[in-house]
Amino acid sequence: MAQRLNPALKAVSDAVLAVAANLSVDEVLQKLVDAARELAGARYAALGIPDGTGGFRRFLVAGMSDQLVASMGPLPRTHGMLAAMLHQADAYRTDDIHDDPRFRGWWPRQHPDMRSFLGVPITGPDGTIIGAFYLTEKDGADGFDAEDQELIELLAAHAAIAITNARLYEQSRELSILSERNRLALELHDVVSQKLFSVTLTAEAAASQIDTDPETARVQLHRLRGLAGEALEELRALILGLRPPDLERDGLEHTLRKEVEMVARTHGADIRLEVEPGFQPGGAGGERELALLRIAHEALHNAVRHAHADHVIVRLAGSDRARMVEVTDDGIGFDPDAAELRSRHLGLTSMEERARELQGRLKIRSSPGHGTTVRIELANHD
Repeated sequence: MAQRLNPALKAVSDAVLAVAANLSVDEVLQKLVDAARELAGARYAALGIPDGTGGFRRFLVAGMSDQLVASMGPLPRTHGMLAAMLHQADAYRTDDIHDDPRFRGWWPRQHPDMRSFLGVPITGPDGTIIGAFYLTEKDGADGFDAEDQELIELLAAHAAIAITNARLYEQSRELSILSERNRLALELHDVVSQKLFSVTLTAEAAASQIDTDPETARVQLHRLRGLAGEALEELRALILGLRPPDLERDGLEHTLRKEVEMVARTHGADIRLEVEPGFQPGGAGGERELALLRIAHEALHNAVRHAHADHVIVRLAGSDRARMVEVTDDGIGFDPDAAELRSRHLGLTSMEERARELQGRLKIRSSPGHGTTVRIELANHD
């Protein structure tokens, strides 16, 4: 048993590292089912996560080719032994699954025959069964033994943690995406749609005056051109929010400088980027530097759109240990604890979620009439 325990601990370690590496739930589950098959010496293995409606939300297999899996059709239903492992707290093993009264041979024609079987429920932190391991056809023996069961039970205990953490991570990502969509929808409504509405009204005014008052119409057309240019710049800014910049190519400093220049040109504000002496390019990693850029983007647009700032200073500092971006404006300021501002205009929740996901520190200092400072610090990867 001791000789077999080391591979089991390695498999558990790999599953934990998979979650820490922010892999998707499916990637984590596939690592787990591959580990279970190897540890128990099974020809086939599967890991099922029920959907609560008689089916499986996910059902991953090991030991079968992609062609074989595809030939068997859609995901199985939770019936027979598949269902049994989702409704009992204890593991179950048998040398011939056909002898069990719960077995129902509703297999597709292409499904390989299976005899020896080991099923182990995966129980969540609250005691609920959140999935199960299914192993069949023990290699080199008639059936699975007690050591096989202990190893898979050990893996199942840690699989519960891995699955729960992976789910939480996926939910966090989904909430971040939803928050970003809501922010962009508000930006489109608050800025771009208003600009386009002004474009429409100005065009109508010019059209109605072009015959009776050509000079006034010419003024309106000149204004129309300016409004259309502003709308174009606003759309470009939103596209930057949707499309990640090429940080690997340009680096954080150069990308942030381009952002500052674009916002200053669009809004006619005095915006300066100050890079502290000793700043070292690279080191933080793409996802972390992208988060810094996104928060700086949010703070910059808040300053010029909502705070009506005339002057904004963006400070960038960093070493091989950490990165810091700070945005300070002389705008109207606000109460950071005001719920209506947090939910609608300032995107503070989005900033906080970005910082929290990467274990960063976000500080916001502001008060009505005294401007705002947003500071984000992220430690580099070890």
